[in-house]
Parts: sequence; structure tokens; C-alpha cells
Amino acid sequence: MRIIFYIAIILFGYIMGSKKLFPEKLENRLSAFQNICLLFLLGIMGYKIGANKDIIKNFSNIGIKSLIISSLCIFFSVLFVKILCRNIKK
Repeated sequence: MRIIFYIAIILFGYIMGSKKLFPEKLENRLSAFQNICLLFLLGIMGYKIGANKDIIKNFSNIGIKSLIISSLCIFFSVLFVKILCRNIKK
């Protein structure tokens, strides 16, 4: 049920943005507001990670797995973009 709420919020934002319902002054301030909210969320995530003893105990294992997964994602993303660019140019 929570996912429906998230999708509704995203659709609401999309409609507001596509119809240009925000004044331009407010639209310029939205970027700063988004950054503040993002920094707040990152701080909360850091707090939750720091408070969880299991995560701290397994930090090296989690870090290695994260490094492998992110490296593979980057590698295959670049590979597929190169393949697509070659095929599009033909």
C-alpha cells in the first residue's frame, strides 16, 4: 500500500512540473530545498547505520560487496552505451 502512496506523490510532482504550476521564483528555490532535504535524509541514514551494531561489525564485508556491485554496474553501463552508440551511428 505504501508503494501506491509513493507513486501518487511522484505523479503529483510530474503533473505540477509539466503544467508549470509553480511560479518561476519558487521553481528556482526548489533546487535548494531539494538539496537540504537530501542532506537531511543522508544524515538520518548515517545515524541509522552508525546505531546498528551489525552493520558496523560487518562493515568491511558490506563495503567489498558494494564496491564489486557498483563497479560491475558502471562497467556494464559503459559497455552497453558503447554498443548502442555504435549501432545507432550505422
